[in-house]
Amino acid sequence: MTTPSIDLNADVGEHDGAPPAPERALLRLVTSVNVACGWHAGDASSMRHTVVAAAACGVQVGAHPSFPDREGFGRRMRAMPPHEIVDAVAHQVDALCAVAALEDVRVRFVKPHGALYNVAWHDPSLASAIVGGVLSVDATLAIVAPHRSALAAAAQAAGVRVVEEGFLDRAYEDNGRLTPREIAGAVLTDASAAARRAADWVLTGRVGARSGSVLTVPVQTLCVHSDTPGAVALASAVRAALALAGIDVRSPLGP
Repeated sequence: MTTPSIDLNADVGEHDGAPPAPERALLRLVTSVNVACGWHAGDASSMRHTVVAAAACGVQVGAHPSFPDREGFGRRMRAMPPHEIVDAVAHQVDALCAVAALEDVRVRFVKPHGALYNVAWHDPSLASAIVGGVLSVDATLAIVAPHRSALAAAAQAAGVRVVEEGFLDRAYEDNGRLTPREIAGAVLTDASAAARRAADWVLTGRVGARSGSVLTVPVQTLCVHSDTPGAVALASAVRAALALAGIDVRSPLGP
């Protein structure tokens, strides 16, 4: 019988310089990290420090490109033609790959950030542009995307490996998308509830929506945002619950 497994990922590098203490603690609990590439947060220095810290913890590194929106932390939609999205994604992914290469670290995947991710959930044109940007840098990179999203479909159509993602610290709507952050209860901070949710989700492929309905959402990776209040305690509780349930925590992309 195959042992169930799941990857835990976190959005990191959203600061200047070296990772702060909570982020360093989070690096010891997750198996993959999505590193900000400077367009919503971070810079060349934070990318280097974060890549080095992640590698020291044996954590896989991915690029976390966004719309150009440092003022809004990449959470605001930007109207950009597809060719500009291709260039924006390529620029950010290439920047992280270059920094990582200097530290002898391999970038393994790409996960869009914030509004770029959310719009790619349902917009085929934007999704295809993101995939085009990734392919222009490195065709071996995987793409992290929501189940049954336009981004997952575009990546699969282009022959790019997809890692399907769920969010432990976010509520879901009945349509399978994330509850908008401006709605009360959109961000989940109860560590015990997240721990139970994680184990059940991995074992059943289902997760509860905000309405109380149950959604079928297969996942290969689960995200904990580093800026969620109590993120380290939440991730620690999740790791303990997964171990108790006999679930391995490791990347689907291999060592």
